[in-house]
Amino acid sequence: MRDGIAPVRRLRCAIYTRKSSEEGLDMEFNSLDAQRESCEAYIASQRAEGWVCMRERYDDGGYSGGSLERPGLKALLEDVEAGLVDVIVVYKIDRLSRSLMDFAKLVEAFDRNNVTFVSVTQAFNTTTSMGRLTLNILLSFAQFEREVTGERIRDKFAASRAKGMWMGGFVPWGYDVVDRKLVINEAEAEQVRNVFERFVRLGSATLLTRELVAGGTLNKRGKPIDKGFLYKLFRNRLYLGEAVHKGTSYPGEHQAIITPELWDQVHAILQESPRQRAANTRAQVPALLKGLIFTDRGIAMTPTFTRKGQRLYRYYTSMDAIRNRACEGREAFVRLNAGVVEGAVIQQIRKLVRTPEIAAKVAVVLMDCDSVSNDNDVATALSDFDSLWASLFPAEQARIARLLIDRVTVSAEGLVVDLRTEGLGSVIREMVTPERRQAA
Repeated sequence: MRDGIAPVRRLRCAIYTRKSSEEGLDMEFNSLDAQRESCEAYIASQRAEGWVCMRERYDDGGYSGGSLERPGLKALLEDVEAGLVDVIVVYKIDRLSRSLMDFAKLVEAFDRNNVTFVSVTQAFNTTTSMGRLTLNILLSFAQFEREVTGERIRDKFAASRAKGMWMGGFVPWGYDVVDRKLVINEAEAEQVRNVFERFVRLGSATLLTRELVAGGTLNKRGKPIDKGFLYKLFRNRLYLGEAVHKGTSYPGEHQAIITPELWDQVHAILQESPRQRAANTRAQVPALLKGLIFTDRGIAMTPTFTRKGQRLYRYYTSMDAIRNRACEGREAFVRLNAGVVEGAVIQQIRKLVRTPEIAAKVAVVLMDCDSVSNDNDVATALSDFDSLWASLFPAEQARIARLLIDRVTVSAEGLVVDLRTEGLGSVIREMVTPERRQAA
């Protein structure tokens, strides 16, 4: 104290600014800057009262006042709780909050930490009952204004959708936005049609996903396609040329990519249970080495296939390729022709069954079960292995393969087949016995 005059208490003033939309925030002088300038001028006018503007900025551009989930506001509240703020200055009350409940929480936090709240354009004193009433009335109108604005936006959105207009959001695959309207992107539209048509032919989203990933097909955002994306694609009536709002479809202003006939074919398949579709797929596409074939890095290779017209092309594809992982080291195989690989494996089995050691083991097993009567019958059974194998149904061939094969490994050097020689005699007996019974 000097000359009997008490020193003025220094009050740290934090300025909070907010703008609901991001429009104009990239300008050199935007709405947030204008709010801050007004608040700084008000603080300067109170310098005689000890008010000092803090350097920290608490700005929220593009955040609604109907929620407290705002980074600038959270930072402000943290500093309030830490005792770093004495006065909060805003341009208008609704910049801080447009919700009565949220504002009550903020006032409670301010009171708990002895923080004063000031609006530059609205004079009131929260320390009196009349001041609090004025504050609540102003906040009620702010909340009312926010709710009415929201209702107007929702009504306008619904009316626009009923007219088939595009109302923004993520641009769907197959379209571009020109003058705020959806226009077909012919290259992407052809991919969308192909996806719908391939699903009708394959009947399996799993197989279609593998095929698309193996082929390097990417969605609108440049990411690999997964099953979830496919199911959303198949249920999006926008591709029929329709606009949908809250479950109701309206004729759209944009052109359709998918015909109603193709849409109905896809949804007829989707109505089947996923388990039934998987069973149908397994029945149509034999995979002799499923679960048995791996790369030299130990990565499993799974059956995949594609169709061109009526012709089916089968492959074994590395799971790294399907999951879009980069191949490392010496692994050169991401996709192998299934027929070639299966033929090479069967050729290895043929060589094995003709060796003297295996023939002796097979003879013991066949003699014990009375399937053959002498060594000549054993030799005949082994020499007929090719015809016996060819007579089996694909599902039976796959079952026999699992009994004979322990593991198939592919590498840059070639293909290695690890066989279960101890069970070969029993397998040959299973293959020979039915034929003997038919002959009898």
